[in-house]
Amino acid sequence: MSRAQDLSQPPSKYIKGSFIDFAPDILGNLYVLTSENQLKKYNVKGDSMGVFNDVKRYGKLSEIIASNPLRTILYYKNFRTVLVLDRLLNDVNTIDLRRLNIFQVKAVAPAYDNSIWVFDEQDSKLKKVGEDGRLLNETADLRLVLDEAPLPESIFDQNGYVYLYDPQKGIFIFDYYGALKNKIALIGWRYLQVLGNNIVGIKEGKIMSYKTGTLEISETAVPDFVTNAKDLHITPNGIYILDNEGVSYYKF
Repeated sequence: MSRAQDLSQPPSKYIKGSFIDFAPDILGNLYVLTSENQLKKYNVKGDSMGVFNDVKRYGKLSEIIASNPLRTILYYKNFRTVLVLDRLLNDVNTIDLRRLNIFQVKAVAPAYDNSIWVFDEQDSKLKKVGEDGRLLNETADLRLVLDEAPLPESIFDQNGYVYLYDPQKGIFIFDYYGALKNKIALIGWRYLQVLGNNIVGIKEGKIMSYKTGTLEISETAVPDFVTNAKDLHITPNGIYILDNEGVSYYKF
């Protein structure tokens, strides 16, 4: 059965509510930001597992990053602040990037060792920040290294590499020491995710999939309600779609 056929069926799971943003983790738990500015966690059965009420501590929440089921990251772009929550949504750490003179950051991501990757747009450097707020590592100024430095909107730490995605320039792949290993011209993909050796996203009404190390891109048409979603997340096993009524999950 194709993905398009799967999406024509009723969702496998549905959580109703007025949600602004959401993110799933690898275990199928769901983290949603409600219109009342509460962060709620639901398990795979749709049961509530926790609530974080202090979402507006640093103003408007920019991003929920829930790739690690044990650590949920909240990023506040206007305050350049990263808030780390545990699996029960208890506040365990705060990292103020301004203390490192980092003032222009759109993209952050968890690293494999519980530190944080950030892209400092002012310095044009990928930087690694420890849980204690110390600068652990950084690349050279990418404006001096590349013909055209990226302005990534998302970062992924997968399989020993760090992926920076700039929809205008493509995806840049670095090793953990900051050396550029590859650049792939995946232009204009929305909701891009790096899932193991696969890079997936949405473009022109299709789910796009690229397997690293190859030159092949596969395409699968999707219904209009997918491309018109308020937000969506593609996972290895299915797709989560946010609309005005709540979050639906369609299993591939």
